Amino acid sequence: MTKRDFYDVLGVKRDASADELKKAYRAKAKELHPDRNPGDAEAEKNFKELNEAYDVLKDEQSRAAYDQFGHAAFDGGMGGRGPGGPGGFNPDFGSSMSDIFDDLFGEFMGGRGGRRGGGAGGRMRGQDLRYNMEISLEEAFEGKKAQIRVPTSVACETCSGSGAAPGSSPVTCSTCSGAGKVRASQGFFTVERTCPTCHGRGQTIDKPCQSCHGAGRVERERTLSVTIPQGVEDGTRIRLTGEGEAGMRGGPAGDLYIFLSVRPHSLFQRDGADLFCRVPIAMPVAALGGEIDVPTLNGKKVKVKVPEGAQTGRQFRLRGKGMPVVNSREIGDLYIQITVETPVKLTKAQKDLLKQFEAAATQDNNPESAGFFAKVKDFWDGFQN
Repeated sequence: MTKRDFYDVLGVKRDASADELKKAYRAKAKELHPDRNPGDAEAEKNFKELNEAYDVLKDEQSRAAYDQFGHAAFDGGMGGRGPGGPGGFNPDFGSSMSDIFDDLFGEFMGGRGGRRGGGAGGRMRGQDLRYNMEISLEEAFEGKKAQIRVPTSVACETCSGSGAAPGSSPVTCSTCSGAGKVRASQGFFTVERTCPTCHGRGQTIDKPCQSCHGAGRVERERTLSVTIPQGVEDGTRIRLTGEGEAGMRGGPAGDLYIFLSVRPHSLFQRDGADLFCRVPIAMPVAALGGEIDVPTLNGKKVKVKVPEGAQTGRQFRLRGKGMPVVNSREIGDLYIQITVETPVKLTKAQKDLLKQFEAAATQDNNPESAGFFAKVKDFWDGFQN
């Protein structure tokens, strides 16, 4: 089947810069990644095609060869011996992904997510892990210590993380002599790619450990203690260094990132370090004034004096009754907003009293209403004139 043009695969022009190629690859790799398209054979095919295209175009020498000779530069048409053979060029999935993986997930994991470069002895850093935790507003206010259970990979106890069976050890790869990469000549060009024998690790294992099958790690569930500081906000990320997946064959462990979400509260709304609470009050209290008890997030109550003639929307500020600020002595404020409640289900006697009040009321008792309807009268008069 005829291969698609690599520039078309990436969706860029032929004169695209290296940054434009990288940006296009990142966007399409996120879209086509197998983790986002489980069981989708077409997406997997396109993902492999995308990696092949980027692996060629990201290198100046191989890109120059492709621009001049097209696919023939890599399939034997220029005197080469075909993909994968001596002197041939075989774009390697691991090579492309190792170059771009940190860009795809680095921001999500604080710039370190998933970077698994090989080290001495084929060691590779473990994956970072994410754990979502939901807490209440009270827990965010007071802080807490929590126990969480995290399924993850840990170093194999049988082989101590080496991946080799007890009594044996990994040996230097005979193909790349431990470098993890091999070079292939292609006409005037020399192309470097990941070693196909050791997959970049630099070592091979003749006798793999039976417990971990040569991986150097096994799946386990661990219990960890997490400290939630006072004042954390929704979306806060807590990083536990070295608590992610174990590295491959003795490599360093990844990190565990805990993402916090704060449940909505039935009484309080939060804005940064400040809290807001709407409190309904009876019409006589609003008219005559009085004291009301309002709640605070620590479970106590505070008396607030309501002045005569208080209207809906009036706010009262209680200093230092809000949320604590993380790693600071500063504490936010609590804002109480009153709403005047109109009485319902009145008895006949209550209705009679209200009618008497209405009959005795003057414009001075309802200045806002009087002012509004005076403006309405002027508005209508303007139309009539």
